[in-house]
Amino acid sequence: RGIAELFGIQYSEYVKGDFDISPIYRIDERRAIAAHLALGAAYPYGNSDILPFEKRYFGGGANSVRGWSTRTLGPGTFSQDSTGHDFGRRVGEIKFDFSVEYRRKISRLIELAGFVDAGNIWTIKEYVEQPGGLFKLTEFYKELGVAYGVGLRFDLNFLLIRVDGGMKAHNPALEKGSRWTITKPDFKRDFAFHFAIGYPF
Repeated sequence: RGIAELFGIQYSEYVKGDFDISPIYRIDERRAIAAHLALGAAYPYGNSDILPFEKRYFGGGANSVRGWSTRTLGPGTFSQDSTGHDFGRRVGEIKFDFSVEYRRKISRLIELAGFVDAGNIWTIKEYVEQPGGLFKLTEFYKELGVAYGVGLRFDLNFLLIRVDGGMKAHNPALEKGSRWTITKPDFKRDFAFHFAIGYPF
């Protein structure tokens, strides 16, 4: 088939949908439990065989599964990452993120938090350069990255500064049988530090 153009420029065709909800349950004036669920899916068609890079999802980071640095989780069980940051291949067309966070005010300025995150991204097609990345309904729950950690927040009224430290508890990039790292953590491999502005959700 031919490639359609608009004013001499090839354009992309795709459909994309996102769902995002962040409820907060306040226990009292100082304590709260916050949760976050984010789902997303995109599919290229017509003029596009693949989604534009900037429209694809990525996993890990300060607002995702915090046991991973930004763009280091997924897709699926993909693990061909010789450099440690395989930026171009750590993307997908399906995303799932879920978090629960306990927040406690210590003072007007300082807040502590404990959290558990779970999620990953997947590809909607089988791509040779991303083995293990394909979404499978019967397998995806086994490929969720799970992390736990603690955070410190500084509320300056006009600005909230956040520091989070996350540890991997379940790493889908590891071999089967070795993915639950919570009982045998390796700090260098499993820890991620995040400095951010504002709440994660």
